[in-house]
Amino acid sequence: MAFVLVVYGTGEGQTERVAGHVADVVRERGHDVTLVRGDRVPEGFSIAEYDGAVVGASVHGGRHQRYIREFVVENRAALDVMPSAFFSVSLSAAGEESGREQARALLDGFLEDVDWQPAVKAIVPGRLAYSQYGPIKRLVMRLIAKRAGGATDTSRDHEYTDWEGVTWFAEEFLDRLESE
Repeated sequence: MAFVLVVYGTGEGQTERVAGHVADVVRERGHDVTLVRGDRVPEGFSIAEYDGAVVGASVHGGRHQRYIREFVVENRAALDVMPSAFFSVSLSAAGEESGREQARALLDGFLEDVDWQPAVKAIVPGRLAYSQYGPIKRLVMRLIAKRAGGATDTSRDHEYTDWEGVTWFAEEFLDRLESE
């Protein structure tokens, strides 16, 4: 049994849901998992206690959460010597090829910026969480969605996450962890 850390950053909660799904897959494979929100890392935390780590962040305004960037920079030496993975949740990834290319560029830019190359990485389409947006953000997101051919019904949220893809990502990470 391995000890796995899943740390994430989230805005409206979709990345938290994805991180929770990754943690469930880790548990199903018989490993111990600790799920930590990156801006709530417990006092005395040490990444050295883990055999592998998965880091996730969401894209808002063209950037991933600053606290996830800081977490990776502070723990990069440990991340470099253990099996590690990174996932980026982006609504752009749910759209056309140009959106997926933009999401990939943001993921690659983040990893270059923090000088980290995890063994497994993935772009995860997000969710239009209209129910969690204030009036102005709801209007802006609806206009963006309309321009991109996305869902414009603001009376409900719209799920784009490929949960089978998230499972595959987690299993790919675990295959690497278990082979070491």
